[in-house]
Formats: sequence, structure tokens, C-alpha cells
Amino acid sequence: MLEVGERTVYGEEHNAFRGTVRKLFERELYPNLDRFEEEGLVSRDFWRACGENGLLCPTVPEEYGGLGLDFGFNAVVNEELAYAGSSAGITLQSDIVADYILAYGSEEQKRKYLPKMISGELITAIAMTEPGAGSDLQGVRTTAKKDGNHYVISGSKTYITNGQNADLIIVVAKTEPDKGAKGTSLILVEAGTEGFARGRNLDKIGQNSADTSELFFNDVRVPMTNCLGEENKGFIYLMSQLPQERLGIAISAQAGAQRAFDEAVKFVKERKAFGKTVFDFQNTKFQLATMKTELQVGWAHVDWGLKRLMEGKLTAAEASAAKLWHTEMQGRVVDEALQLHGGAGYMNEYPIARMWRDARVQRIYGGTSEIMREVISRTI
Repeated sequence: MLEVGERTVYGEEHNAFRGTVRKLFERELYPNLDRFEEEGLVSRDFWRACGENGLLCPTVPEEYGGLGLDFGFNAVVNEELAYAGSSAGITLQSDIVADYILAYGSEEQKRKYLPKMISGELITAIAMTEPGAGSDLQGVRTTAKKDGNHYVISGSKTYITNGQNADLIIVVAKTEPDKGAKGTSLILVEAGTEGFARGRNLDKIGQNSADTSELFFNDVRVPMTNCLGEENKGFIYLMSQLPQERLGIAISAQAGAQRAFDEAVKFVKERKAFGKTVFDFQNTKFQLATMKTELQVGWAHVDWGLKRLMEGKLTAAEASAAKLWHTEMQGRVVDEALQLHGGAGYMNEYPIARMWRDARVQRIYGGTSEIMREVISRTI
């Protein structure tokens, strides 16, 4: 169980909600973690269970079937999911896609999609990355050409979270390629649309239960009313939403690091070497002390960032710094936690092995650590 002392950013309602999340995860997630990893995706039953218990898209207003809560409730789910060692894509739906539809969608789009996203009936994805365009979204080559009152979408995407499960995809495409970033739009594509095809569920180093896929758009025709927000404003929308996405990754990194530390403490206090526990060695205590210090600083920073976000004050540079620091810290902590397990840490039967593998991509997706440094440096 995630225990990090008194939190300054959460109130009684957040704490009560955390209890609901934990009960659901104990019942629906923990017993199925290994199966989800083996099958390469999270079952729709789990999505629906999350929906039934209010875990999906809690910030969506009541008029669209949501709870109308603050982002702190999203953060609680994020923390508990990361601490569980799960890479389920429910936070993508709640933290990212729902906000795009709320912020930029038409009334018709909101009423059509949000209630089903909240219930878990509809699973979503956002298709940004391409084989030749990762952190640099200006390099997107997928096009959406006008044909009468339709767009014809052509191109391919890769590394798309929820790609195998997704019923609805926000596609980042060039509606006016000659304008570069200023010609980028966000287009909604339903999975059953003719010309849309899923590629393979990609074979990754870690996060195996997160279905991550290639998606193909072969002259996919959709009505122009499927444009999310204004045409050619897509790049501005993407930049506007990135701070929340990056803080979400920082939060999951922090909770994941905490779990790795807790696993290491438990192991070294039980493991014997040379007639005493591994914990009794000075080196072990000093390593754990360093890790605990970083975690203490990290939780304080998470709460600061969450407060800034909920007050509408979190800047792009601050969010980038949070993602950079917390994901790099997670890398150090999980690596040292595995080291303290000795040979056992390299065995998949121990949770730390999965945590170590799953942590590596945190420094890559949502903007690499190198790009985070670039964003931060522009404000110096």
C-alpha cells in the first residue's frame, strides 16, 4: 500500500476516493496483473469496472455524465495505478483524451463520446508519433486532405498507447502541409471506419500490458465535423495540453519509484548474508537513506506541481522540469532497488524486475529527457 505521510494537496474527499480506488484494484487489478502482462493488453472488463466505480475521467462535468471533480482525483488514480505496477492505459483516457474533447470538442462530440468514455464502454487513444516523428510533432507527415465535406486521411502512426483496444482515436494530421505546424489539425477517427487498420501489438521491453500499436490510415474518409476544435489549430492545442500530460508522467514516476523502494526495503530486511540481514550492512542502509531522501523531496514537489496545475498556474517549463526530474529519479531508484535484490532482482517472479523494465520508457514518451532540457533552457 502506498504510504507517503501527510499530503498537503489532498483533502478528505481525495482520501476517501483513494480508498475506493484501492478496493477496486485489490479486486480487479492485482489478481489479473500477470494475465494482462501475458496477453499484452488490459481486459475491457477492467475498463468497465473502473467506469462503474468512478475512476475514469473524474474531471468531466456532470452534464456529460462525469463527477466534475478536480485533477487531484486523476492524480490519485495515477499514483495507485503506478504503485500497483500496472501500465493500463486508463490514465491516458482520463488525463489526456478527455481534456482534449472537453476543451476543443463540439457539443455534439462531447455528448457522443464523453459518457461512454466515463463508463469504460469507449476506449480512446491519441495518435501523435510516427516512424519519422517523435518528440518533434512538427515533423508529422500524416495528411488529412479535403474532399467535399470530408477529410481523406493517409499515413501511419506508431507506438500508440491503447492502440489495440481503442474505439476512438484523435489523429494528429496535416490539413495544410505547406504551412508546417500551423497546418496541423486534430481529427477524430472511429475504429470501424473504412480504411483504418491496426498493426501488430508491439513487442516492448516493458509495460507489456499496455497495448502499444501501429495504426494505419489508408484513405480514411471522415466528415469535416470530426475535426476537434478549429482546423489548423492542432499544434497549439497539443502544446496547451502537454503540461498536464507531463505532470501526469512525473506523478506515475514518483509512485513507481516509491514502490521500488518499498520492495527493496522488504527484501533486504528478510534476506540473510554472512549471518545477518542485508539491511544490517552499512552500505545497504546508506543506499536506502539516499533513495528515501530523493523520494521525500519528490513527493513535496509532486504536491507543489499538482497545486500549481489545479490553480491553472503550471507552466510548460515547470511541467517539463517535473517530468525530467521525477523520471530520471525513478530510473536511479528502480536500478538501485534491483541491485539490492541481488540475483533475485533479475528474476521475473520478483516485482522489481517488472518495475525496472517498465520505468525505462518514462524518460522517452511524453517528450524525451533531452527535449525536456531544451524546453526548460528556453526560459533561462
